Amino acid sequence: MKKVLLLGSGALKIGQAGEFDYSGSQALKAMREEGIETVLINPNIATIQTSEGVADRVYFLPITPFFVEEVIKKERPDGILLAFGGQTALNCGTELYLNGTLERYGVKVLGTSVEAIMITEDRDLFVKKLNEIKVKTPVSEAVETVEAALEVAKRIGYPVMVRSGYALGGLGSGICTNETEMREHCESALAFSQQILVEESLKGWKEIEFEVIRDSSDLCFTVVPMENFDPLGIHTGESIVVAPIVSLSKDQIELLEDIARRVVRHIGIVGECNIQYAFNAETNDYRIIEINARLSRSSALASKASGYPLAFVAAKLALGYNLDQIGEPGTPNSAAKAPEVDYMIVKIPRWDLTKFVGVDREIGSSMKSVGEIMSIGKSFEEIIQKGLRMIGQGMHGFVGNNDIHFNELDQALAHPTDLRIFAIAQALEEGYEIERIVELTKIDRWFISRLANIVDFSRRLKGFDRIESVDKETLAEAKRLGFSDFQIARLVEDPKGNMEREMMAVRNQRKKLGVEPKVCRINTVASEHPERTNYLYVTYGDAANPRRYTGLPTHSVITLGSGAYRIGSSVEFDWCSVNAASTCRKLGYEAVMINYNPETVSTDYDMCDRLYFDELSFERVMDIIELERPHGVIVSVGGQIPNNLAMKLYRNDVSVLGTSPVSIDRAENRHKFSAMLDQLGIDQPRWKELTTEDEIDSFVREVGFPVLIRPSYVLSGAAMNVCYDYEQMHRFLGAAAKVSKEYPVVVTEFLQNAKEIEFDAVARNGQIVEYAISEHVEFAGVHSGDATLVFPAQKIYMATARRIKRISARIAKELNISGPFNIQYLAKDNDVKVIECNLRASRSFPFVSKVLKKNFIDTATRIMLGEKVEKVDTSTFDIDYIGVKASQFSFGRLHKADPVLGVDMSSTGEVGCIGKDFDEALLTAMLAVGQTPPKKAVLVSSGDVRGKVDMLEACRMLDEGGFKIYATEGTAKFLNENGIEATAAVWPDEEGADNVLDLISQHKVDLIINIPKNHTKRELTNGYKIRRGAIDHNIPLITNARLASAFIEAFCEMKLEDIQIKSWQEYK
Repeated sequence: MKKVLLLGSGALKIGQAGEFDYSGSQALKAMREEGIETVLINPNIATIQTSEGVADRVYFLPITPFFVEEVIKKERPDGILLAFGGQTALNCGTELYLNGTLERYGVKVLGTSVEAIMITEDRDLFVKKLNEIKVKTPVSEAVETVEAALEVAKRIGYPVMVRSGYALGGLGSGICTNETEMREHCESALAFSQQILVEESLKGWKEIEFEVIRDSSDLCFTVVPMENFDPLGIHTGESIVVAPIVSLSKDQIELLEDIARRVVRHIGIVGECNIQYAFNAETNDYRIIEINARLSRSSALASKASGYPLAFVAAKLALGYNLDQIGEPGTPNSAAKAPEVDYMIVKIPRWDLTKFVGVDREIGSSMKSVGEIMSIGKSFEEIIQKGLRMIGQGMHGFVGNNDIHFNELDQALAHPTDLRIFAIAQALEEGYEIERIVELTKIDRWFISRLANIVDFSRRLKGFDRIESVDKETLAEAKRLGFSDFQIARLVEDPKGNMEREMMAVRNQRKKLGVEPKVCRINTVASEHPERTNYLYVTYGDAANPRRYTGLPTHSVITLGSGAYRIGSSVEFDWCSVNAASTCRKLGYEAVMINYNPETVSTDYDMCDRLYFDELSFERVMDIIELERPHGVIVSVGGQIPNNLAMKLYRNDVSVLGTSPVSIDRAENRHKFSAMLDQLGIDQPRWKELTTEDEIDSFVREVGFPVLIRPSYVLSGAAMNVCYDYEQMHRFLGAAAKVSKEYPVVVTEFLQNAKEIEFDAVARNGQIVEYAISEHVEFAGVHSGDATLVFPAQKIYMATARRIKRISARIAKELNISGPFNIQYLAKDNDVKVIECNLRASRSFPFVSKVLKKNFIDTATRIMLGEKVEKVDTSTFDIDYIGVKASQFSFGRLHKADPVLGVDMSSTGEVGCIGKDFDEALLTAMLAVGQTPPKKAVLVSSGDVRGKVDMLEACRMLDEGGFKIYATEGTAKFLNENGIEATAAVWPDEEGADNVLDLISQHKVDLIINIPKNHTKRELTNGYKIRRGAIDHNIPLITNARLASAFIEAFCEMKLEDIQIKSWQEYK
């Protein structure tokens, strides 16, 4: 093997997120160690694996059979790895194998064979294969039509489980209890896959997961047995997961491990695979639900939970090594031995359901979570409380949360939602018996009784009236059960306000009594220097084998990571954290990382000198700083979480590197920032903070509609809204937000048809050193995280660009910035206004760094560490190519959510592609997020007059390109008047031929453009039905006129075959 091709997983989406950046990076590292040349295809520009020094050549191209074949033609690799890019890579690789492409170019599939992969993916083959060795699987039948599915359901008996074959994260799956539900569900499931499975429902059984590893000499064992806290019926990606298994006996675990080994041997898997069981603990009956013959989300979790790097080991096995040749033979650091753990871990998913209008909160067999955390400790009570703080949704642990109350408690316990665990807390506080909770939730008694311990102990804390009177024994026990200083302060004194003083009081009392945390080390396998590898966690549990600290200042720099992936903060901040840590190491500092996200590269123990897999709370960060005594702390590369700690750390005399926290506070605080802009004479949109509806009305009279409204307290739905008239505004204020003295509302004038421009830069002592100006394709009103970004900016006046540079320089000087920052501008007819300024790295940093080939984070870190950095010359616009960053949406998973873009962010990931011109870059990027150009017909409903005019030229190109155009009434009339042939389609709520919904359900159109008007009730429901129909039938949908026009122009001007197959390294 001289050259190997690795397929990445593309944009982050629900069901396939950052864990594949981690597994891909590990595999590439393993190849590099062997001196093998690597080629990577992955359009996700924000990942570590697409950075310099990981793969030899990187192609930012869609992972589709067409492009992969083109790269194979050009690069002629000897082998291909399919198991490291999730379902995307697996499906694409399987297709290339089946149509003979791999054979034609002599490319060998490394690791588990495609035949074995197909056995695990195709349900029928899977069941037959397991029947050969008499291993039980759920009674199920694969069908290809709705009628056949109904027939099977009748035979098995309702309730039945429906799932799509070859789909990821349980897409299109669900439990049906009757024929109507069944029909509806199957129609949607068939849109995503040709085959659907109807099987017996085992709802309420336990779900158990194993990661199994096997080499070519048949050494085979399970790495970490894990169990789901929630019973079966909830997708494992949606469930709280605990390892090692706590609620089963040793014999039961051995029974399942034995079956796992038999299955893996029988199928012939070489490498890593994941097996999921349904298990009935009372009867020892089991079913194997599924097997993934690839690295999965669980394998990233298992790697981090055990210090056994499954992806790295699997890559070496794929090259033909055996387990005893990896790591240090004959020691605990050999890969031939299952890791032993003396701690517990829990994984908790992070949902962002409030970001979506109309989404169903109930969780089930299809995945909706956007990220996850892992918490490590010595007791279940400790890890669950730590974990609930880590997901970052405003909770302080299992108890002590004031803002959440359930009125229908039994309902909340019986129906799993993203907040059910807090319903359990309320039930225990209200005196429900443990048995009753077990009955309602079907969660194992073992877990509920541990949760009850937390509630019982919180009552003991409430018995004290002053923090100073809490004794040492009580404090130590509270800490062992995972109570934070904040929770203790709240339960003991119940103070009001931000509680910083009371938290410090608990901290001081604890230290006075000698109740301090211990740092423990996790043994790691297959790392080059196991004795130097420091994979650490902080606990108040058992004190065996803690790490020793000298108490002297160290030559180390602590980087605060970005926590759980969520909408608005994902892999791009991981890229920033990893780059900052590696620059610290290059400059001779010890790099220390604090982060708790198991999906990431930053929590890979080889990335830094010491990794603390722990909370990013003020309390925990201070604990670590006091032990480490570092040279300084970097808060500007992990997104908003570390940024929010800046002032608190500063008040406690911690050395925060780079821009002063006082400046960060001036930019973050709306009033201070606004006053500063006024004083500098810089323009901003007019805004006011108001406390009554009358005040709001009079301010609106002054600025006119539309206005942007941000309530400070939100009851439901999105936190911001653009309102176009009084009726809509009062409806929003009435339904979604409280307006009062305590909860003021910020009203801002909203500029229509204004360009949004991003300014990303690095400064040193207030002088800009490097900068990048990029523009959004969409006009303002689409969140910057959802917008399509173009760099270098193509369509702004030179005068506008000069003005933006001038204003940015003044802001940088005034705030004396040292390090990364980002400013967002609005531009209209050469008028420039500042919207916001973040004194930290922004989401677009990896994108502009890679397109420009200048690492902004490396420069920023050097500046923060006091290195001298030369100012870069300003001819950055002289590059001969263009980058386009497009957003990936996951509406298909979010049942009932309205897939419309607005001021709140809703994309789950992104891609960045490069091209010789805008059309090429845009077309490649759109293909990479799954927006395929249409083959036959397009449906257009273009909203108001403005939308109709905006779409006119694009529709003309479609017409000339020979596409059939269907359009809703007004749009069709407008197009026909302008000489473009369009067939009128009937609105969903009207009778007649060519009803829009029929066109969609019969797949007569293969691109839908729906520009929402956003006014009347009827318009909303009709538009919603069209948009949701597009998603449920898996038809590409675009809801923005400017993006739709640009996309149409790109695919009319260019054919797929015209896109250059050029690696990132070839763009000079």
